[in-house]
Amino acid sequence: MIHCLSRVGSILAVAQVLSAGAAFGFDAVKALAPNPPFAICRNQQYALCAQADCFVYNQVAYCKCDIRRGDSISLQLSYSSPTGDRNVCDVNQQGKLNRYMVSTFSLPPDAEKGGPMAAYTCPGTDDAGSGVPAPVAYGQCDGAICFNSSRGQRFPGFDIRLRNREIMCSCPVSTAATPGSSDPLGYQIFGPYHPSAAPGSRCDASACAACSVPNPTANGVTIPVGAPSGAGTFLALTLNGPPVPALNECLCTCTTTQSVTSCTVVEDTTP
Repeated sequence: MIHCLSRVGSILAVAQVLSAGAAFGFDAVKALAPNPPFAICRNQQYALCAQADCFVYNQVAYCKCDIRRGDSISLQLSYSSPTGDRNVCDVNQQGKLNRYMVSTFSLPPDAEKGGPMAAYTCPGTDDAGSGVPAPVAYGQCDGAICFNSSRGQRFPGFDIRLRNREIMCSCPVSTAATPGSSDPLGYQIFGPYHPSAAPGSRCDASACAACSVPNPTANGVTIPVGAPSGAGTFLALTLNGPPVPALNECLCTCTTTQSVTSCTVVEDTTP
């Protein structure tokens, strides 16, 4: 989800969609909000789901996310309570004593240039080339509630027990029917990258295959976490300021045969 600094408009579409809250009453830690509708949560423990895979059950994506501490960013996701207005940072702070946390965003360091992950662009109408736009199917985890009880436990859809620094988060599934789920340049997900491989072989076809999951709301399906192209860059700039670190980046291409769409790597666009 980290490509092309000029794509700020897509995150504004996301802002119209991801506006859910919860009704907690508590004294809150105020968040710095330099660019509404976004909030920066300072020095909090949070769930980072940007690189997560998700198990779909009953049309909800349950995503295995990493636990981090530091500064992160999210939509405000504001709501009113008997003690005043609250936002996503307040909800996350309340979770510290109540065995949950919230999924917010920071730039995954593994995707920085030379690391083992990359941002993969699932193409839209403007970058599909001679192919077709990728079907839209991903977990949208900004503001998701995550459950401490899942740490160190087993969860359906995942072969091994979660580590202590991993947590399950419940996220809505974004599809083409979800307003703001993609833009003319598609959407982006994270996937494996092989920086020591020969040029032309560093992007991983398995990541692009995740751009074309059939029937993404069916029970038992695995989908990635994603966001409209450019959303991650915009959030990283808002959180940390320029410059955004150089990232591993790959572009996928998709084709449709007999009503079945499949996607694979077309180009390593790492700067």
